[in-house]
Amino acid sequence: MLDENPVLTINRNFNRPGADAIAAFEDIPTGFVVDCMEGKGAIDYRIKPLLPEKTKFAGVALTCDCGPGDNLALAAGLTLVQPGDVLLAATENYLLTAVAGDLVIGMAKNSGAVAFVTDGLARDIEGIRDVGLPTFARGLTPNSPDRSGPGRVGLAMLLGGVNVSSGDIVVGDEDGVVIVPHNRIADVLSRLPAVKASEVEMTQKVKDGQKVPGYLEPILRNKTLEIS
Repeated sequence: MLDENPVLTINRNFNRPGADAIAAFEDIPTGFVVDCMEGKGAIDYRIKPLLPEKTKFAGVALTCDCGPGDNLALAAGLTLVQPGDVLLAATENYLLTAVAGDLVIGMAKNSGAVAFVTDGLARDIEGIRDVGLPTFARGLTPNSPDRSGPGRVGLAMLLGGVNVSSGDIVVGDEDGVVIVPHNRIADVLSRLPAVKASEVEMTQKVKDGQKVPGYLEPILRNKTLEIS
């Protein structure tokens, strides 16, 4: 007979980035962060901000792998939230019930969370507006989840097509949500100044009338190019 899976598996010991690293990502557009990671890192575009006026955040990933139709892992994750955390709930893209409502999101905020992100649905939008925590989800439904597990907290999981681990940095704005793996934080921060400078330069060139990207010109001059 196979052993039954534990109701909850919780990893409390993961490396959190320092406050300086988190602060360095604040107010950085998600597009800049992605440009530092070879154009990748954003979760599924269908995971949208529920509060248009509350979209910008940067914080530490705290993973809650809930599975479909259940939020026991998310409730357990509340016990681990520290100021500056982003609470992430993976549901395997389940769209029949919500994984969180205004009460859970409000408790996350009370513990210092700076955002809530799920690949599933949320509920109680009026209450979420009152809470005021940046909340990203695929949509809304009044249906409520079970609280029976099994679930995993603090462990690696898949959210919106991107692998995420507790201790990664999560950045969000109107364009979406980006995951910066813990082992790439220093690398991304080292690349940000060049990305910012390039963006400023290109923005000015477009305002001054530039009509095509500069990188296209040498390609068009290439003798091996065929144009019919």
